[in-house]
Amino acid sequence: MTGLALHVADHPLVAHKLTTLRDERTDSPTFRRLADELVTLLAYEATRGIRVEPVDITTPVAPTTGVKLADPRPLVVPILRAGLGMLDGMVRLLPTAEVGFLGMIRDEATLQVSTYADRVPTDLSGRQLFVLDPMLATGGTLVDAVDLLLGRGATDVTAICLLAAPEGVARVRAAYDDRPVRVTVVTAGLDERLNEKGYIVPGLGDAGDRLYGIV
Repeated sequence: MTGLALHVADHPLVAHKLTTLRDERTDSPTFRRLADELVTLLAYEATRGIRVEPVDITTPVAPTTGVKLADPRPLVVPILRAGLGMLDGMVRLLPTAEVGFLGMIRDEATLQVSTYADRVPTDLSGRQLFVLDPMLATGGTLVDAVDLLLGRGATDVTAICLLAAPEGVARVRAAYDDRPVRVTVVTAGLDERLNEKGYIVPGLGDAGDRLYGIV
């Protein structure tokens, strides 16, 4: 399958944690803890197609064949700064994955995205990529990030987002539906729309500010 695949997690624990994240009364320490827990639940959904290979082992009873993660190892790429708050929840499920970092920022007036940090391997051929970004709003940041990864040889990229807006999903779909790549978005919720400032409605506010405070 190529193009965009969208998966909205349908689980009562996901809905419960997302509701508390949305609540403006939730403080930063609680927000960080819940985001961490929610990402682990989303990572479980996002890794259903992760590549494995057979391995022979011996249990206390008898020899058998199981599976292990295939080489090359998956690469997890949080988009700074807010994506960093999702990293622990992801590597808890994938402790052997490697981690790269992208620093990307959106101009609040023009909504244009620029990259200020890049710690991602130059050759991503054959690797499965997992991008962490809390909010898929306009889609500009995610498309720029995925384009960078595809430009380095990746063909299989999964984005894990706490929330998505229809406008962002549409932009990602338009960018990849006619290309021979596999892009998946896994999210806890697909909200109503964007407001005039490009924020998701009803959303949960600025994820970076709620994770780390206003700096």
